[in-house]
Amino acid sequence: MELKDVERLMDKFETSSIREMQVDANGGHLFLSKNTNAAALNKQEAANPEKTAEAVAEKVQEKAVEDGSEEKNEAAGTAIKSPLVGTVYLQSKPGAAPYVKVGDRVENGQVVCIVEAMKMLTEIKSDVAGTVSQVCVENGDLIECDQELFLVKED
Repeated sequence: MELKDVERLMDKFETSSIREMQVDANGGHLFLSKNTNAAALNKQEAANPEKTAEAVAEKVQEKAVEDGSEEKNEAAGTAIKSPLVGTVYLQSKPGAAPYVKVGDRVENGQVVCIVEAMKMLTEIKSDVAGTVSQVCVENGDLIECDQELFLVKED
């Protein structure tokens, strides 16, 4: 796995409800857990104050980048957001054409994707009319409630 893949996986893990995850790929091993022992964590932070400071600085920088991208998103159009947590599917079935792609015109009430949650499939419909300016997720991604799925430039 490349660093960008690991970072993407960590971001998805952090926003998901999964408590622990283990990945073995290409001779590498990755274990992520949200089950922390506060005492052990505090000892580790005390032993490595430089790493802790670097991590905090990194988080601040990431937040600044995120804040800038939100401003960019506002300029790109109105967001169609997920009303629930689940797995997003951008097409009706594997191998089919996606419901919408960048540059497509969407109408108010048009199905733009499907979200699977607890074995139930929910059609996500556009609440605006316009042109899709960005697809913010990939097919099969785990998504959170209120996460941006598409940006639509209204007419």
